[in-house]
Amino acid sequence: MPAVYVAGVGCTRFGRLGAPLLPLLAEAAQQALRDAGLEQVDLIVAGAMNPEEFTGDGTLGPLFASFLGRAHTPAFRVESGTSSGAAAFFAASSAIAAGFARTALVVAGEKMTDLPTPRVAEILSRMIDPTERRYGATMPALAAIVTRAYAETHHLSRRELALIPVKNHRNGHRNPLAHFQAEITVDDVLESRLIADPLRLYEVCPISDGAAAAVLTAERRPVRVAGLGEGSDHVALRHRRSLTSFRATQEAARRAYAMAGIGPAAVQVAEVHDAFTPFELINLEDLGLAEAGKAVRALVRGETALEGRLPVNPSGGLKARGHPVGASGLAQIVEIVWQLRGEAGGRQVREPRVGLAQSIGGLASMNWVTILARD
Repeated sequence: MPAVYVAGVGCTRFGRLGAPLLPLLAEAAQQALRDAGLEQVDLIVAGAMNPEEFTGDGTLGPLFASFLGRAHTPAFRVESGTSSGAAAFFAASSAIAAGFARTALVVAGEKMTDLPTPRVAEILSRMIDPTERRYGATMPALAAIVTRAYAETHHLSRRELALIPVKNHRNGHRNPLAHFQAEITVDDVLESRLIADPLRLYEVCPISDGAAAAVLTAERRPVRVAGLGEGSDHVALRHRRSLTSFRATQEAARRAYAMAGIGPAAVQVAEVHDAFTPFELINLEDLGLAEAGKAVRALVRGETALEGRLPVNPSGGLKARGHPVGASGLAQIVEIVWQLRGEAGGRQVREPRVGLAQSIGGLASMNWVTILARD
């Protein structure tokens, strides 16, 4: 596709925040505009999963544009469940590549903590197939089914799976924007409260507030959008061809690699969706970054740690950085930009030139892969 570049990025802290959604989006947007050295853009694309339910706000695109003082800038919202931020980035990139705009501001966010946890869970459950939901399925319950199938198929121990949140909390400890900045141990994970067998509290992402932003341009900048891909699958888990892999990620990766003209071996840093931490291993395999059933070996050997061969989730991932559902897909991209520009501070990876972000929508029914490269 015609070249699209990332001119600037911004991100708020994630966590239980006092600010409403629109000011959070504006904070991230203003950071990104300053970073890009721009005051005006041709297009605004907002990503959010369900602000109508979480905050009572609809028509988020023009509402945010007005709040930002740019009411006459074309603006619209993109929704792709928990991958809405990545989908908004895709939409803005596509608009620039097609020549509809020369510059675009992408913002994504969610304000979730004002509602009680059962209400948040009920809103999130609407991404589940209605029939499965009527039989009592919840997002953690379905994730637990996938986890059990994957662990039993590949003979993984509970202690091996617990290494994932330990690693990601270690990375979050180095990220001043992370929801959780304390390190944890394997025993902490194994002794935490059971959520949906076998998943425990420290293997499930938190409910968070936050926003991220990026400015895209057709003008040459150091970081280029190299590849984009989306893949879809049945919403109903019972209709999937496999419980141990995600077809939607495999297809999104295939398309993104083809567009970028590279293979998985070129990726030097990755942000992958770990709302349920065992998904990190499944995602690495679906992305071609590890062989089927072998991602745990890379984890145990430290290859996915910050100092390893392929650092994964240097931000702390959704587990430690937090998961304001609309924002996470774009926040992953922001982290990759910082890594490629050498601006990630204490969690900086050693001189990466190609980075990948993978975002899951729903229970892996609408997934996105974004590949960025430093020119």
